[in-house]
Amino acid sequence: MDKTEEFVLDMVRAGADMIEIGIPFSDPVAEGPVIQEASHRALCAGANVKGLLGTVASIKKKTDVPIVFMTYLNPVFHYGYESFFRECREAGVDGIIIPDLPFEEKREVSVVSERYGVDVISMVAPTSKNRIARIAKDANGFIYIVSSMGVTGVRDEIDTDTYSMTEAIRSVTDTPTAVGFGISTPEQAENMGRMADGVIVGSAIVRIISEHGDDSGPYLFDYVKKMKEAVRRCS
Repeated sequence: MDKTEEFVLDMVRAGADMIEIGIPFSDPVAEGPVIQEASHRALCAGANVKGLLGTVASIKKKTDVPIVFMTYLNPVFHYGYESFFRECREAGVDGIIIPDLPFEEKREVSVVSERYGVDVISMVAPTSKNRIARIAKDANGFIYIVSSMGVTGVRDEIDTDTYSMTEAIRSVTDTPTAVGFGISTPEQAENMGRMADGVIVGSAIVRIISEHGDDSGPYLFDYVKKMKEAVRRCS
């Protein structure tokens, strides 16, 4: 947990505008091998909801950068919606991404999270099509645009028509958009940043940590700095 805090602060210093922290789960169905392996390592090391809430609380004493959890419905459900979101507010968690929560069932969670000021982040995927406007109108915080079919992970090319998805969203809401799934290079970040308000990078960062372990800090700083510089070129 102390390394999680250290690495988060390194990325904030490098220019990260928001931090996504994963709550590990034994069956992460939306994740590719890199994050699956990271979840396994974290679970073996004793990572759990209570511990990560404490980590966020500690981080928030040192920075006001927004923090969102990314996890699956099972850990939140078993913790108890009321207890989970109350403790999220106390720790300083700003939002949560739950990829296996269908839009039609979102209110089961958001009716509780809203009482504690925690946004349930809506996701729009290439398969959303006619549902994009309905999902976007109901969104809070930001809208997560899934740039690729399949699971998370680094991709050489992203050929989804992200522009059309972004335009469909902007026709019905001013809620900011951020593109994720597969983005790993400054070139990809710059291209996606020209369409959306933000770019989400997960697997590439997790891979740096898997390669360098406890010594990952400087590598994370350099990588995030390059990615942020690429996004700034879109302004």
